[in-house]
Amino acid sequence: MKHIVYLFLLITQVFFAQSSFEKGNALYQKGQYQQAVDVYESVIKEDKQQSAELYFNLANSYYKLNKVAPSIYNYEKALVLKPHDPETLNNLKFAKKLTIDEIKEVPKVGFAKLIQNFTGIFDYNIWAKIAVGFGFLFLLAFIGYYFSELTLTKRIYFIGMFILLVALLLSIFAGMSEKNHFDNDRPAIVFSELSEVRSEPQKAGAAIFLLHEGSKVYVMETLGKWKKIELTDRTEGWIDGTTIKEVK
Repeated sequence: MKHIVYLFLLITQVFFAQSSFEKGNALYQKGQYQQAVDVYESVIKEDKQQSAELYFNLANSYYKLNKVAPSIYNYEKALVLKPHDPETLNNLKFAKKLTIDEIKEVPKVGFAKLIQNFTGIFDYNIWAKIAVGFGFLFLLAFIGYYFSELTLTKRIYFIGMFILLVALLLSIFAGMSEKNHFDNDRPAIVFSELSEVRSEPQKAGAAIFLLHEGSKVYVMETLGKWKKIELTDRTEGWIDGTTIKEVK
């Protein structure tokens, strides 16, 4: 009986979230962006099963209202759930044009850049599926090698096994690398209109530079209410944690 009640509540919750999501879409189409925001935010608050489409539509609504930080924040949330989505990346690019700060990105160079470019092709979930696929093909190649009677066929299967094994190991490495990057990467968006970044985690610390609403930072360390951040240009400092909102 308990399982039936749980299933009923789950179905009801999913139905409520879907109907509310569609209601938000209808409000957006009518140009009622603030009402759409309210509906989307209520879905996020009530429904634990969130989607990239929900955050994407919420970000679009905030963008229409010229609310920089919430729009960028929700585009980033959508990309966490659906990495490399071209439409989200394109809209995020336009949203970033509304920000004041122009922070240059210092690219990685050398071998580290090659590794990141390779592993960053897919997220860790896709790499895991690719690894499973290569593992299955390796098993088929082994079966073919084991039951083959011709020397030439055995040789072909053996070479195929070797290639598939290398591909399997590379996909496992790439997946582990991306998972590690995902777990350690802590992006955040500045929500305060103006935030001071200091040299120390205290108000007495010297102000190094200022950040404005919508800027993206990376949290490196937390000490009380203070967070040590790093920008894409490798600049570091301490910021009041209440002025930023972490994406993950």
